[in-house]
Amino acid sequence: MSTLDRARCSLTAHPWALDAALAAGVLVCMVAGSFVTPHGNSGVTWGVRTPAPLSLLLMVLAAAALVLRRRASKTVLTVTGTFAVIECVTGDPRAPVTMAAVVALYTVASTTDRTTTWRVGLLTMTVLTAAAMLGGPLPWYAQENLGVLAWTGIGATAGDAVRSRRAVVQAIRERAERAERTREEEARRRVAEERLRIARDLHDVVAHHIALVNVQAGVAAHVMDKRPDQAKEALAHVREASRSALDELRATVGLLRQSGDPEAPTEPAPGLNRLEELAATFRNAGLPVAVARAGQGGDLPAAVDLAAYRIVQEALTNVQKHAGAGAGAEVSVVRVGPNVEVTVVDDGAGAAGVPGAGGGHGLLGMRERVTALGGTLTTGPRYGGGFRVHAILPLKTRTTAPGEPA
Repeated sequence: MSTLDRARCSLTAHPWALDAALAAGVLVCMVAGSFVTPHGNSGVTWGVRTPAPLSLLLMVLAAAALVLRRRASKTVLTVTGTFAVIECVTGDPRAPVTMAAVVALYTVASTTDRTTTWRVGLLTMTVLTAAAMLGGPLPWYAQENLGVLAWTGIGATAGDAVRSRRAVVQAIRERAERAERTREEEARRRVAEERLRIARDLHDVVAHHIALVNVQAGVAAHVMDKRPDQAKEALAHVREASRSALDELRATVGLLRQSGDPEAPTEPAPGLNRLEELAATFRNAGLPVAVARAGQGGDLPAAVDLAAYRIVQEALTNVQKHAGAGAGAEVSVVRVGPNVEVTVVDDGAGAAGVPGAGGGHGLLGMRERVTALGGTLTTGPRYGGGFRVHAILPLKTRTTAPGEPA
């Protein structure tokens, strides 16, 4: 930081010192101007004169009043204006006491609004100019009288310009701060949404594969002694389900890696192209699953494809856990106009046939996925027994706006 910048910062931090220095400078200028006369004996020449004691007193008092210009700007303007009027009427030759009134008028204009500036400025210009023209020793058209009018107008205009510039700078600073806060809030919102999305994926992966492992492990324990071949087959399914779970967990957690971490898996996210493979895992666990698809021309958006797969996965997992023994499930994926409709129904019976009765987050996760894409989800028991999950996913997805309820 340069010496000039340090001095400016010091004066800004101590406004009393700045005002005192300004008052001293104005006093020096007024006193120096009072010793000079622009009119000599031979036309426009410069000469030296001695100011009257009253003029010196008025200059000192007016300069001293400027020290308080920040605390009481209008009062200081009134005091300095009164001293200037007295000098205009009594001074012969006249001393530049009006300079202090001009500085005070500048302070009022720079610290108030434009309406106040116009009113106070016109009043000050009128009073000082009228006193100089009508009450002074010089003719009303004298150059010194017109100078009073010009300098008071310059003081009011300069103060209003400074006030306008400060307002513009403050508005720019506030917009910049508001934009920075908005960027931070948007970043936090996106981080929260990403965490929620990863949490849903982890829940779906873990719940699905653990449910399959639990069923196959129970089958293996039940037939271990009597039918060891079937027990080996169940254990093979357990191994396959656990390996799939580890692969999907690795792919999901890989999204959290930083740029310097080891390379994350590049396997694409699952979609409806793996629907038959998903249904086969449940069939191997003893749950009959029928799959029907219609109107699947063209590729689906990645977000819609993943959401549809996860909805089917979670719904079948709920059927596996809650529908009871002997239950079957039907899955249909139909493309209707601008939407994809995913339906999963089962024919389970009894209290155990209500998915989500255990207090899990499966239905909540499905609803969050559908809402994030701008679709709708309907869940509930079927007439005659069983449960139905129906999701409508628009192909033209939209994200939830900030502050919009999900």
